[in-house]
Order: sequence, then C-alpha cells, then structure tokens
Amino acid sequence: MLTVLGILFAVAPAVVWTAIARTRPVGFAIGGMLLAGGSLLIGVQQGWIHAPRPDAHLVFTILSPLLIVCGAGLEGRHENSPPPEWMARRNGAIGFLGMQFALTLVAGLLYALMISEGSDAPPSKALPSMPPGISMINEGTSCGSGGCWRVATVTSEDGLSRPEIIRELGLRQERCRSSGWLLDWRDLCVGARDNGENVTIYAGWGY
Repeated sequence: MLTVLGILFAVAPAVVWTAIARTRPVGFAIGGMLLAGGSLLIGVQQGWIHAPRPDAHLVFTILSPLLIVCGAGLEGRHENSPPPEWMARRNGAIGFLGMQFALTLVAGLLYALMISEGSDAPPSKALPSMPPGISMINEGTSCGSGGCWRVATVTSEDGLSRPEIIRELGLRQERCRSSGWLLDWRDLCVGARDNGENVTIYAGWGY
C-alpha cells in the first residue's frame, strides 16, 4: 500500500500538468522533466538510488510546483487568453499542489522532531556488508544515555584474528557520513570494537 501511495505521490505533478498544459512544445518539455523527477523519486523510494527519502520528497514537492509555474508562464507568452474552463483546472491544480506541499511539510517537520529525540537506532542496512569469509552471527539494538545504535557480532570463517577481521572490514577507524541534506542533520557513524572475545560492529547517529 505504501509503495502505491509513494508512486502516486511521485507522478501526481505530471498528471496535474497534463490537465493544465496548453501547448505541445512546452507541455512535452515540462511533462518530461516532471516524469524524470518522479522516476528519480520512485528510485529513492524503492532503494534503487541512495538518497535520504524525507529530503528527496521535500525537494521534489518544492521543485515540481515551481516547474509547473514556469511552464504555465512560458505558455502564456505564446497563447491567447486561456478559456474559462482552463482557469477552473488551474485553480484545482493550485489547490492540489498546495495540499501536497502542506502534507509533505507537516510530515517533514514531524520527522525532524522525531529524530531530534535520538530514540531510534539506524536500520540494518546501515551496517557494512560482509566481505568473503566473514559472517554476521547476531544483530540487535542497544540504547544508553547517548541514544540507540545498531550492533552485530561478526566472526571469521577463515580463522582470521580479531584485528584482521577489523582490517578486512575497513573499520580500524570509525567512519561517519552525513545522513541527509535538509531534514536529517545527523551523521551516521559506523565502527568496530574488539572486546577481547569477538568483534562487534556498530552503527549509530552522531549529532
């Protein structure tokens, strides 16, 4: 259900533009760009393109109406006064896009408020992929005064020592990268620890 709603969200601006476009050259150009943007957003939604989903939705929702307004302005330079029925369609399009923007903005603010509490652990995909000969034997979450993090214990199938496992994972030093662009200002930090018995890898949020 969420997948269907996400796809509808991505193609809605293109459908709106189809209803109000009046000229073929501008109509096809703007429609093509909206479809391209919607396709990129669907790629982010499905995980085919690596990008923060909340930020991608917000950027798409801001840029799509601007693109439609530019297209309508370009058409107005080459067309006579629009018929009354077009005005009604335009007003409906403005209302729809305004509602979509408001819903996205509210959802984005709620998301930003939720992550500011620091009570969520990164997803499993935040942990690094295992190289050949190294496997993950358990995974879970752990929380403390500094927040929550994703942890997993790894072992070597080839008899590597604990320092060698950490070296193979490329985690001799903790690695951090930005988690988002706009709504999510946290860093995602990944590292490994040798506790004397086994190697534990972790992923946590940095502020």
